[in-house]
Amino acid sequence: MKKVYSLIIAVLVGLSSFAQMPMLGDRAPEFETKTTQGELKFPGDYYGKWKILFSHPADFTQVCTTEILELAYLQEEFKKLNTQIVILSTDGLNSHLDWIKSMETISYKNRGPVEIDFPFVSDIGLEISKKYGMIHTNSSSTRDVRAVFIINPDDKISSINYYPDNVGRNIDEILRNLVALQEVYTNNNLTPANWTKGENLLVQSPGSKEEAEKLKTKKNLYSLTWYLWFQK
Repeated sequence: MKKVYSLIIAVLVGLSSFAQMPMLGDRAPEFETKTTQGELKFPGDYYGKWKILFSHPADFTQVCTTEILELAYLQEEFKKLNTQIVILSTDGLNSHLDWIKSMETISYKNRGPVEIDFPFVSDIGLEISKKYGMIHTNSSSTRDVRAVFIINPDDKISSINYYPDNVGRNIDEILRNLVALQEVYTNNNLTPANWTKGENLLVQSPGSKEEAEKLKTKKNLYSLTWYLWFQK
């Protein structure tokens, strides 16, 4: 009987933790903290911008280092998209600063050293990590899981992705995802699989074949079948 009670308690605790995790469409949890670029009120200081919050288990880790460098090489592209990158881990500011200094000496893939121009957040007390559900029950309680949150200009969460420690994140795909999210946010349309900027977009599916017939009169639309319509 004790084992049953223990199991029930464990399940309830797990469900409670899950319920506290922010979901798509939720307002991004707020926090105030120190960063490598000064005090930050997130996401309020960046209201009206797109935000990308990256979490890392620790500084000076190999996979994360390559990801930060790839972000830095593309940081001007993110800026053009009105997007602010913020890096978070549970290490302290001094560690963050030392890590940044070290990374800025690296020529990754023979592209030369690059200046890292986005803030690193210190979350030694785990308050931010817990707010964002970055401490998972099956991982170390003192290390963030590797997450990417994309937050829209209204401070609502548009995308959440988690990654294992041993597989590097595809920064080009994160950039592509951001561009797609901005497209549907602005124009209320849909992007098909593997969509990139400039390609045709999907429109909302008609509810019936009869409704699909009406769409045939619109010259800027075409279909592959009655429920699959594209905008030229």
